[in-house]
Amino acid sequence: MSYYECIEYEDDGLHIRHRCFDAIKEELEELKKKVAEEASSRMNVEDEVKKMREDIKLRKKLCIEKMSSRCHQNCQRAAAAKEEDDSAERAATVAANLISTARVILKLDREFTEYSSQFLVDNALVEKVPSQGPQRSTFKVEDCLEYLVNMASPKTEAELEEMEKQQQRRSKITVKDCLECAFKEGIPRYEHWAHLGCVSPVPPFASLIPRVPVKGEAIEAKELKDAFELLEHGPVGAKLHVFSPEIDLVGENGVYRGPSSNGTSYVGLRDVILVAAEKIKGEAVGTVKIRYKKETSFMNVSLSQMFTRIAQSGDESQTIEPTGLLVDFIVLRLSQ
Repeated sequence: MSYYECIEYEDDGLHIRHRCFDAIKEELEELKKKVAEEASSRMNVEDEVKKMREDIKLRKKLCIEKMSSRCHQNCQRAAAAKEEDDSAERAATVAANLISTARVILKLDREFTEYSSQFLVDNALVEKVPSQGPQRSTFKVEDCLEYLVNMASPKTEAELEEMEKQQQRRSKITVKDCLECAFKEGIPRYEHWAHLGCVSPVPPFASLIPRVPVKGEAIEAKELKDAFELLEHGPVGAKLHVFSPEIDLVGENGVYRGPSSNGTSYVGLRDVILVAAEKIKGEAVGTVKIRYKKETSFMNVSLSQMFTRIAQSGDESQTIEPTGLLVDFIVLRLSQ
C-alpha cells in the first residue's frame, strides 16, 4: 500500500507516526473485504444443508401444485395407492440428483438444474430396437390424437403382457443402471418429461424431446474409507439399511443409528446421497439426502455403528452379515 509522506514528531521520547486519512480508509476497505471473504469461506455444512432443506420444501410445494393441477387422474390414483416410491423411482431420483450436482460442480450448468428422474425410470435397462429408415424430426397433431386414443382404449392381452415385463424391468433398476442410461441416451430437464411416478406410456414422439448429453463413468466402492475419497469430488450415492420405527424418530438434529430394540422392524435398503461427513461429539457422522415415504429430507447417520441380522424361519436370504448402515457407494465422474 502506498502512503502519503508521513509526518513525524517527537514528544517525551516517543515517536508518533501519522498516516494520511486516505491511506487509513483504503486499508480499512481492504480489511473489510478480507473479513468478508473469510466469513464466506467459513460457511459450514449445516448452513448448506439448511439452504438445501428450504429448497426441497419449495420444490415439494411446487411439485404437489403441479401434479394436482396438471397430472392425469390415473397418476393421482396410483400415487395415493402406494406408501412410498418404488425401488426404480428411488434409484432414478438419486442418479438424476448426482447428475445435477456433478454438472454444477464442473460449471457445465450455471446453477443447480433438475433433470428428469422419470426419464431414467422409463429408459434404464430398455433394449433398444434399431429403427428402420430415417428418424422422424417432427410430429403432427394426428400423432397426439392417436396417442390419446390408445391411452383411452381397453388394454389388449399383448399390452398387458408388455406392462408386466416393464414391471419386472423396473424392479431390477439400480442407480448405476440409471447413470449408464444417461451416458447412452442423455437426459432431459425435469420440466421437459413426465413427472416422477407417471403411469402413462411414453409417446413415440418423445424421442424428439431435447436431452442434455452426459459423458463420464460411474465409480463404485464397497468400503466406507473408499467412499470418503470419492466424497472429495462431490456427493456419493449409497444404500442405507433402514429400520422402523428408528428412521421415523431421528428428526433433523438427531443421529440415525439403526436398530435399537427388540421391537425394531427391518424395512430394507434405500438409495441415498451422502453429501458430507464430520465429527459430532467425537462420533463420525454422515449427512445423507433420503427420499422415504415420498418425502425428501436430510438426516444424520452414524458412520461407526455396526449391526447384524439373523434370518427368521430359516430363510438365509434375510441374513445380514456384520455391516455398517451405509453400503454400496457410487459416484458419478463426469468428463467435460
